[in-house]
Amino acid sequence: MNKTITLLLIVLLIVAACGTKSSTGQLNIAENSDPSIDAQEKSVQQEKIENKSLTLPLAASTSTPTEIEATAQPPAIIDAETPSVPDVDLISVSQAGDNMTTVEAVRALGPSVVQISTDTVAISLYNRIVPQTGVGSGIIIDKVGNILTNNHVVEGADLVTVTLNDGRSYPATLVGSDNITDLAVIKISAAKLTPAKFGISAELQVGEDVIAVGHALGLKGGPTVSKGVVSALERTIQTDAQKAMVDLIQTDASINPGNSGGPLANSKGEVIGINTAIIDDSNGIGFAINIDDAHVVVDQILTSGNVLRGFLGITPFNVTDSIREQINLPVADGVIIAGVVSGFPAENSGLQPEDVIVMLNKVSIENAGDLSKFLLNNPPGSKVEVRFYRNGELRKVDIVLADKPD
Repeated sequence: MNKTITLLLIVLLIVAACGTKSSTGQLNIAENSDPSIDAQEKSVQQEKIENKSLTLPLAASTSTPTEIEATAQPPAIIDAETPSVPDVDLISVSQAGDNMTTVEAVRALGPSVVQISTDTVAISLYNRIVPQTGVGSGIIIDKVGNILTNNHVVEGADLVTVTLNDGRSYPATLVGSDNITDLAVIKISAAKLTPAKFGISAELQVGEDVIAVGHALGLKGGPTVSKGVVSALERTIQTDAQKAMVDLIQTDASINPGNSGGPLANSKGEVIGINTAIIDDSNGIGFAINIDDAHVVVDQILTSGNVLRGFLGITPFNVTDSIREQINLPVADGVIIAGVVSGFPAENSGLQPEDVIVMLNKVSIENAGDLSKFLLNNPPGSKVEVRFYRNGELRKVDIVLADKPD
């Protein structure tokens, strides 16, 4: 009996001991589940979600999330106090690396340069029909066949023919022209055209290398190439008593008859000017219309077929030293009003002949070229403050530009 009781007590003690161990194990597990640790793990997972550069996107792989976490590389250490650097700053862009050799630039530009031949019928003193021919150059500006050239190349022509670099020839029609800026756009119907690349003439610097390409003298065998530098910028040349061309690029690259309308390009093969004029008896002085101004004219021609410039209603005349002394003008430059057109803004605002315009909307006007450029950039309907001298006294008046009559 005593043995039985003793055995029962031993069994009860063993059962009690086992129950205590199981309960303790459960408590230990519960105690190790510290809320702060859970928060840290959640924070790490949230950081992985927010910082996409630290984990692989799920959509980029068919692996399960567990597989992705197992194969993902450890995140890079990033200093939180140091701002990230934009990708663009990590790429070293070398302007010099974009330059080409002359051979490369000419090869790139060549397919975009065309020869323009014109035929005009004239009447001689004896009432006989006399055919006249001319030759110039042009630049393909788009794949639909628009070509930029000088106005004087195609002005008055009865027939215009364009010959491409590969020898194909097509008749051309006039899209629009502007005799003040000496620019025109013609068009051909042809396939496989190569438009030229255009640069920014405002970025040019004196001394920069440039290349002139054009069909000088109409010589057979393709265009003529000459190389030089930008000799000067913002040149003005007087075309007649009432007109001047401004902001021209002066270059010593050889420009001859037939080069007119062809490109003046930089060392990247980009067109930055339109060759337009040479000075007789000069030693290597040529001029090109800067491409930034040409863009304004071309855009208007392609949009409306003509150039919409504001109209003051005056006959302009450049100030000369003799005139300045006669009218007691205290400044050396400006545009004299030689006459006013009846019914237009100048007359309506009270401007008179011999008034000298020196400023429009705070833009200095030194000659007829400056006036023309201002009106080109200020279409009809623009309100303009005119500052002018009358009898040596500076005055001002507000006017609204009109549309130029046909």
